[in-house]
Amino acid sequence: MSVDPSRTSLRSMKCGEVRSQHIGQTISLCGWVAKRREHGDKLAFVDLRDHSGIVQVVIDDGVDVRSEYVVRITGKVRARPEGTVNTQIATGEVEIGECQVEVLRSADPPPFPIDARADDVDENVRLQYRYLDIRRERMQKNIRLRARVNSAVRSAMERQGFVEVETPMLVPSTPEGAREFLVPSRKEPGSFYALPQSPQLFKQLLMVAGIDRYNQIARCQRDEDLRADRQYEFMQLDAEMSFVEQDDVLEAISEAVLSAAEAVTGERPPSIERITWREAMDRFGVDKPDLRFGMELVELTDVFAGTEFKAFAGASSIKGIRVTGRAEEFGRNKLDGLTDRAKKMGAKGLVWMKVAGDGSLDSPVSKFLSTTEQSAVLSRLECAPGDLVLIVADEWMTTCEVLGQLRNDLGRPPVHQGPYRYVWVVEFPLFVGVDKETGRPKPGHHPFCRPHPDDLDKFETDPLSVRALAYDLVLNGWELGSGSIRIHEPEMQRQVFTALGISEEEANRKFGFFLKPFTFGAPPHGGFAFGLDRLVAILAGEENIREVIAFPKTQSGQDPMTNAPTRADNKQLDELGIRVLPPSV
Repeated sequence: MSVDPSRTSLRSMKCGEVRSQHIGQTISLCGWVAKRREHGDKLAFVDLRDHSGIVQVVIDDGVDVRSEYVVRITGKVRARPEGTVNTQIATGEVEIGECQVEVLRSADPPPFPIDARADDVDENVRLQYRYLDIRRERMQKNIRLRARVNSAVRSAMERQGFVEVETPMLVPSTPEGAREFLVPSRKEPGSFYALPQSPQLFKQLLMVAGIDRYNQIARCQRDEDLRADRQYEFMQLDAEMSFVEQDDVLEAISEAVLSAAEAVTGERPPSIERITWREAMDRFGVDKPDLRFGMELVELTDVFAGTEFKAFAGASSIKGIRVTGRAEEFGRNKLDGLTDRAKKMGAKGLVWMKVAGDGSLDSPVSKFLSTTEQSAVLSRLECAPGDLVLIVADEWMTTCEVLGQLRNDLGRPPVHQGPYRYVWVVEFPLFVGVDKETGRPKPGHHPFCRPHPDDLDKFETDPLSVRALAYDLVLNGWELGSGSIRIHEPEMQRQVFTALGISEEEANRKFGFFLKPFTFGAPPHGGFAFGLDRLVAILAGEENIREVIAFPKTQSGQDPMTNAPTRADNKQLDELGIRVLPPSV
């Protein structure tokens, strides 16, 4: 039996569905009064709103309906009088007349307009009355777009043979790198569950269990500082696959992501390109590159190989970026500000050069550079008059990171603007840097990432050069998610633990419940997880994921609507065996 989602016992269609082909029909509509306008001949015009749109209703001005009253209107569809058609709305050619009005519920005046004007209302007020905020067209669009993305992702995974499995929300505390939310156990005083940062351990155990292809739209929690692309609670598409290599995982996740984009935009994006982590750092200075604009980092180390300029002499890495046609925007104060920013990010300094009208370089350091060096800079960066050149000379990583941040500061458009540019970043380092206290390398992702097979011989001699079979998906400079091929052999896992300084005793204590099942025959497997909040925000044209989450927290972690977090009463604390310390002075 087919079901008409517009028709219920109280209504025959939705407000935004009324069209000229319905002229002459008597219909029933339900919704909220968006606006009331009095008319001189004892009539009133009411804009009736539901999530589908607005339609004009003509009623007797003696009927008491006001802003946000919930009403049922029964009347006849008719053409609007000549000259009154509203081309700004889909229902603008018609109106509802000869109306009977039933007030289903009166309403207090709302604290802010339930329309686009609320965009300028303080966010705390919007979140305090979030149930009213969500009535607005913008929020209705975002929440429903999110539902389409979820549906498209689920369908894409189902088409590929994935099985949806729910994993626990009360889990043991695990050192995955982020701060956890702890839940005290009433039955075991002094013991705690943790809320999952991700289903990582459980989804790998599902591979041992023979599920083969697992997925879940999973709720995860991390007690980290909030920002535009991060909340305490977030949703991710989580997936794991057995008997696969990296390409298999990337293809499966790409299908889900591209299907979601197609469900929203109506067009399927092209295949997602791939670059290595090293290439991303060399060209863009960040491991989540934004491909929508140029200003790529340009290698200049060889140009200054024999330089007499002390700031460049002996530097292991020299790179530059070209800010096209914007030299005149940068006076001395702005340039000094860029230099200070570069130093705060760890660089020894920043060299700037303006390209003059005659093609020469105008810079405080020009006198220290040979004609050959200046000419090579102009050629290598493809400079033209009016361009600004910024150069950093330092260690390779510092040079890349500083110029990468300056590139984003000066050239990056809003995350939702322009084309959607997806990119897979592959071959991340297995280890990143050395722990100053232990002298041991630190894991780049987590200690279960599989090392690149071509780098196994470097484990003992040069661990920091070992690559991982790890990969990130990036969209317009936002990291959507991460994944890797996992270690499924206990012997290799012990080798990684040893490199990290994790003893067998410590490994068994922290990960024993996870490692033991691998001794019973674990298949080769790999997986991925990407943030649905971030993907939806970009597709919805939003800069902040709070705008696509029904009930988010503020940046300070508060919920103005429920006043969470709140204090527990003493009886609850006593049951849990908890004492709250007085605030530190």
